[in-house]
Amino acid sequence: MAKWTPKHEAPEPLEGPVVATITGGTILWFVLFLVQLPFYGWFDDHGHLWWVWTCLAGAGLGLIGIWYVRGRDAAIRRAAEAAAPGDTGKGAST
Repeated sequence: MAKWTPKHEAPEPLEGPVVATITGGTILWFVLFLVQLPFYGWFDDHGHLWWVWTCLAGAGLGLIGIWYVRGRDAAIRRAAEAAAPGDTGKGAST
């Protein structure tokens, strides 16, 4: 069996509003948690209590995700500023 080799170079990854996407998802998970709270007894009676806690876990992990992508975006911005042409980095006051 021959080893597979790619015929084309991989495209650059798409960059979008990552922080807004993660924030929106986190809000959605938390809203789903709040919507399910009044039905806690029903979920418990039918063995679906894990649905409630899954939504809370999604909101909690989303908070970690927001922290992560904000740091990632800041690092990308710093790298882009450092690689800017004509920027000597000396004597710049911000």
